[in-house]
Amino acid sequence: MKFSDKLLYGLLYSWMYVHALLPFKALYLLSDFMYILLYYMIGYRKKVARTNLKNSFPEKSESELLAIEKRFYHHFCDYFVETVKLLHISDEEAQKRIVFENPEVLQTEIDKGNSGFLFLGHYGNWEWVPSLTLCFSKDLTLGQIYKPLKNKAVDRIFLKIRSRFGSVGIPKGDTYREIVKWRHEGRQSLIGFMADQTPTYNNIHYWTNFLNQDTPVFTGVERIARKVGGYIAYMDIRKVKRGYYRCRFEMLSTNPGAEEEMGITENYIRKIEQTILREPAYWLWTHKRWKYKREN
Repeated sequence: MKFSDKLLYGLLYSWMYVHALLPFKALYLLSDFMYILLYYMIGYRKKVARTNLKNSFPEKSESELLAIEKRFYHHFCDYFVETVKLLHISDEEAQKRIVFENPEVLQTEIDKGNSGFLFLGHYGNWEWVPSLTLCFSKDLTLGQIYKPLKNKAVDRIFLKIRSRFGSVGIPKGDTYREIVKWRHEGRQSLIGFMADQTPTYNNIHYWTNFLNQDTPVFTGVERIARKVGGYIAYMDIRKVKRGYYRCRFEMLSTNPGAEEEMGITENYIRKIEQTILREPAYWLWTHKRWKYKREN
C-alpha cells in the first residue's frame, strides 16, 4: 500500500475508532444529524432510490412512497454508525443486538461435516451478520464474498470491520478458486453470498420478475454449489427496533445437484422479495439494481 493510502488509512481508522467508542445513544444522535445532511441537504442518490421505489410499488401512493423513502434514509444512517461501532463492541453486546433464532437449522448439516452456502441480502444491517461465528465451533470458517473497493485505505478498513468476529473475506473474483481450495484442505466452511444486487453485464444468465420488474439475477451460488456440493440456506432478517435485529434460517437445499435448474436461484429471489415486502424501508434502495434491460 502506498504511503498516501497508509496515511489515509491511519486518519480514517482513528476517526472511526473514536466514534466507535461512543455509546449507542450518542451514535444514534449522530445518525439523526447525518440523516438531515444526507437526505435534505445532499440528496444522496435520491433520484435512484425514488425511481426504484416507484417502479417496485406501482400500487402505492406518492405519500406512501415518500414515507418509505425517508425511513430508508434514516435507517441507512443507522446502518453506517452501527457498522462503525463494530470497531469497538463486545461479543456479548453483539449477541444481544443481533439474535440468530434457529441456528440448529445449519447445525444439523455442520454436525455431519458438511460445508454450505448462505444466501442473504442487503437488508437490515448485513455488516453485523458475521457475528454468526459466535454461534458455532471455531472449527467452522465463515467466509463472505466482497467486491474490493478502489480506494485501498477504505477497502482495508472495511475488511478489518468485517473480520471483527473472525470471518474471512473472499474477493469476488477469487470465489470459486478459494472454495475449491478450502474443500481440498478439508476446511469446513459456510460462505455467505449477498446475491440481491446487479450481476455484471457478462455474467447475466437468468432473468426473473423481482419487485414488479424484469430483473437479471446472480446464478453463481447455484452453479458453484452444483459443482462442489454442500447445503444452501437462506437467512431472513427482521429489524425489531433501532439497533436490534432477529434472524431466522431456512434450508433451501441439502443436495443442489438434484434440484431443478435455476430452482434454487428462483427460490432465493422469492425469499428476499418476501423479506423486502414485509418492511421495504430496510433494503438498500440506492443501488442501481435495474440498470440493465433484457432487450439490450
